[in-house]
Amino acid sequence: MEGNPVCHVSEEGQGTMEVEGKTVKAQIWDTAGQERYRAITSAYYRGAVGALLVYDITKKQTFDNVQRWLRELRDHADSNIVIMMVGNKSDLTHLRAVQDEDARVLAEKEGLSFLETSALEALNIEKAFQTILTEIYHIISKKALAAQEASITGLPGQGTTIAVDAPGNLNKKNCCST
Repeated sequence: MEGNPVCHVSEEGQGTMEVEGKTVKAQIWDTAGQERYRAITSAYYRGAVGALLVYDITKKQTFDNVQRWLRELRDHADSNIVIMMVGNKSDLTHLRAVQDEDARVLAEKEGLSFLETSALEALNIEKAFQTILTEIYHIISKKALAAQEASITGLPGQGTTIAVDAPGNLNKKNCCST
């Protein structure tokens, strides 16, 4: 997208963002990694098309928990879910406990996109949402196009052959013809 992305998210987690000239609506659920949400995570995962796995770069344990949350997502969510790993609090580099390179290696190994952000400084927050929503938009657009093409190819007159007479019947005459 050209220019600055525009993202509007309400306190209820409803939001819109421009992706390739289209307005995309999103609903965002934040469990903050809290254990009390584990009992209801399958409800969160059921309709999810994307997930941001966020860890705190100043707390190694939050990074270590990314693997567990990733496993939960892969066990319970749709296999096509788009997942992005996000290291937050990049403004606290002097307290860094998770190296950028370690996170990049994990993200690459797991096939995730990766970004570091700072919620305090609003650094890369919109970029994270823009990146994941664009990936989701492309996947959904490809699925819609494939479904549209599949429905068109099944219609007569659109490349479907209909045999009217079998070749062996061309020289036969009807019983009542003279």
